[in-house]
This record gives sequence, C-alpha cells and structure tokens, in this order.
Amino acid sequence: MNNLHHPHFLSPQIDIDSIQKLSHSKVLIVGLGGLGSPVAMYLAATGVGHLVLADSDTVEISNLQRQIVHDTFQIGQSKVHSALRKLQAIHPHLQITPIQQRLEGDLLDAQVKAVDVVADCSDNFTTRFALNAACVRHCKPLVAGAAIRFTGQVAVFLPSLPQSPCYRCLYPDIEETAETCSQMGILAPLVGVIGSLQAVEIVKVLLYFGQPLCGKLFLFDAYTTQWRILTLYKDVNCPVCNHTLSADVRL
Repeated sequence: MNNLHHPHFLSPQIDIDSIQKLSHSKVLIVGLGGLGSPVAMYLAATGVGHLVLADSDTVEISNLQRQIVHDTFQIGQSKVHSALRKLQAIHPHLQITPIQQRLEGDLLDAQVKAVDVVADCSDNFTTRFALNAACVRHCKPLVAGAAIRFTGQVAVFLPSLPQSPCYRCLYPDIEETAETCSQMGILAPLVGVIGSLQAVEIVKVLLYFGQPLCGKLFLFDAYTTQWRILTLYKDVNCPVCNHTLSADVRL
C-alpha cells in the first residue's frame, strides 16, 4: 500500500513503522450512525488496514443530518454497505468486513477477539454493556463514545491494565432508557466532535503513543463550548472487570 499521501510522515511521533503498524491493524466499529461515521472515515483516511463494520439498520433520510458517511443515494440500503462504498473511495486498499446484524453471543465474542481495538459507537446501554463485557473477557481496548442533545462524552478502557476501570464501573446501576437522537434531538456537528476524538484515541491506542483517556471521562458541552475531564476509578465491586481481573490479571 502506498502510504506517502498520509500527512503523519510530518509528525515525529508517527514514523514509517507506525504507518505500517496502522496498515496491519484491525478495528471493530459497532454502529455506523453519527459517531461511527467520523470514526470510520478518519480511521480509513489515517491508514488503518482493516475495519469491521457492524450495524443492523438501514439508511433513512432522517439519518443524513448527522450520519455523514451516508447520502441520499444510499437511502434504504444497509448502513454497513453504504459506509463500505464511502470508505473504499477514501482508502481503496482498505479491507472491510461488513456485518449487517446485531452483535451478540458467540458472534460478538468472535469479532471482539479478532480485532486490536473496539470502537463503541452504539446508541443503547444493552449493546454498550455487552461490548464492554466482551472486551474485558478478551482483554481488548474499548474506546466508547456517546452524544445526545448538546452533550457528548468519550472514554478509553484498557482491560490489560489491572487499574483500568471498565464501562460498567462508570454506569453500575443504570437501566436502559428510551432516549435516542431521533426522539430527543442532537446538534449534528456534536457527533463529529465526539467521533473524531474517538478516532484520535483509537490511533493512540494502536500506536502506543501519547496519553489515552484511560481512567478519564472526557465531557463536552456544545451549548456552552466547555469541556471537562473527570477521573474514573475501578469499582472494586464491579461484576465485570473486578471479577475477571482478580481471577486472571493480565499485564
């Protein structure tokens, strides 16, 4: 693959070996909506070699306000195949595995186990908790994003580090709600901000550079243009990561 078009050659932190590492990296993106769109597009443009795209939905006209990987010509098509066309136009050598169904059970475990990083771009806690549990089981980094109305958040969870919290540590008692972007509304560029930050964190995790948002929660308020970074701690009573790591600590 010709990587000369990648601007990272101008960065002392990312050299030719780093670009080659990206080209051999595999990332699972769950959700090809408002967050998954910029995550997928920027990872493709950055030179990640293999993307696994998982989404069971089809493109609707109401999606186009914020889901920039799709357009009017793809209305009615599956989101994974709509995204596939756009991503291959950005990166012709990109390998893409489309999964047009909900990830769960053995399929979820198999896909998480086979990748280097998981990007949670879903819109419900059932999927988020399932992804988190699978990442902890298989010791895979999880970069999670969420956005609604004017607020968004990003966090990185690294199960290989015993001190790292997991997503369940952040939301130990929360129950599923009916709030969605379609029902509650969302400022379209907000998902671009949050999804782009997810992509940044994924590249940092893949290349082992910088300071990923592990043990941190990045909160952005688009209404006031303010952001905060909160410290997250491992929940000693977490039924997901505490039990798994106490039985099998991985360094």
